Amino acid sequence: ELLKGDSEAINFPDNTFDAITVAFGVRNFEDLDKGLAEMYRVLKPGGKAMILEFSKPKQVAFKGLYNLYLNVVAPKAGQWLSKNKDAYQYLNNSVKAFPEGETFLHILQQAGFSDTRLKRLSLGICTIYCGSKKAG
Repeated sequence: ELLKGDSEAINFPDNTFDAITVAFGVRNFEDLDKGLAEMYRVLKPGGKAMILEFSKPKQVAFKGLYNLYLNVVAPKAGQWLSKNKDAYQYLNNSVKAFPEGETFLHILQQAGFSDTRLKRLSLGICTIYCGSKKAG
């Protein structure tokens, strides 16, 4: 069943879910700490969270191509295809502002998650972050 709701006020009791996944959405939380705290709250002890988010590549050669795409190509293509350049500019801004890598792992730990780790994918343009809620 698909439900609509607020990520910062998840309408489920504590300790409801074995796992939580978010793909390309955490960077859009209005209050990141509050959203992560809610995810933690509804996880069962021993439950796992997996978050897929955009990140910035570290390899110098690829980083230049990526920045060209994100800063120029995507906004222009978005303006041409959807007539909404602002939506694609928002993507660029939100990716740049997201606290990625070890910084985001620290934020997950501050929210209560343990066994946090990350795995960079696609030459670093996205990253999977994992964390667990301590069992009992």
